[in-house]
Amino acid sequence: MIFPKEVSIVEVGPRDGLQNEKQALSAEQKIELIQLLSKTGLNRIEAGSFVSPKWVPQMANSDAVFKALSPEDKIHYSALTPNLKGLEAAIEAGAKEVAVFGAASESFSQKNINCSIDESIDRFKDVMDFAKANNIRVRGYVSCVMGCPYQGDVDYNDVLNVSERLLELGCYEISLGDTIGVGTAKKVDELLGLLLQHIDKSKLAVHFHDTYGQALTNIYTALTRGIATVDSAVAGLGGCPYAKGASGNVATEDVVYLLQGLGIEHGIDLERLAKAGWAICSALNKQPVSKVSLALKNTQNN
Repeated sequence: MIFPKEVSIVEVGPRDGLQNEKQALSAEQKIELIQLLSKTGLNRIEAGSFVSPKWVPQMANSDAVFKALSPEDKIHYSALTPNLKGLEAAIEAGAKEVAVFGAASESFSQKNINCSIDESIDRFKDVMDFAKANNIRVRGYVSCVMGCPYQGDVDYNDVLNVSERLLELGCYEISLGDTIGVGTAKKVDELLGLLLQHIDKSKLAVHFHDTYGQALTNIYTALTRGIATVDSAVAGLGGCPYAKGASGNVATEDVVYLLQGLGIEHGIDLERLAKAGWAICSALNKQPVSKVSLALKNTQNN
């Protein structure tokens, strides 16, 4: 079996993780987390989101967070921007990379961003044009690729359609999101089997939630298909506030341990990463969801 020689991890804890924590953190606490993460070897960190505070109050201070981050050549800090207003705010705060998000499920699109899939992609045209004019790289998220909390199963051809359209608009990479964590190895293999007939593997990333405990198995399956970019959240933070029952991104610590076991390069210091996870969980008054993090902590305490 041939795996990628190296895997790039996109750390989404400060955005996708924290946006679904009940306790909102101050800008200073978020900045401290991001600075800790930036010392672990991670070089792609999603640091915030420029959305309406009415919808996602936990992201209300993203502008202050970005203004405090020193633009490191080796670290790419990105922001989620659902519309032109969000993109303008992100650029003003100093963001050099952003992400837009569509859904493979019509029901999820209507409930999440109040428009159809077609309308959502049409809205992104202005965003993409403005980003291009300002030399901003844009990543595309596709939600609900394995299933939807409102409509159930999702047709893989819908995933392909939305992914291709986002790439045509100018996204450099598509992150395939299992928003409610219902994916299994067989489903992942089938989905990628279709997508890879039309899209180069270098343009695809995977974003699994661990709701049913399948995230690592699903990542392993994606690795066997040559996918070399994986989204994860330190300490297994977060979920999606719009998807009822969705909990927990896969933990970055667990992904790093998996990659180490497979002999795949990742460039991340696991001990420093675990310490960053414990620091943020201490601020949130909770324990990490990461089994690797808990095991490392117990080993140190014995």
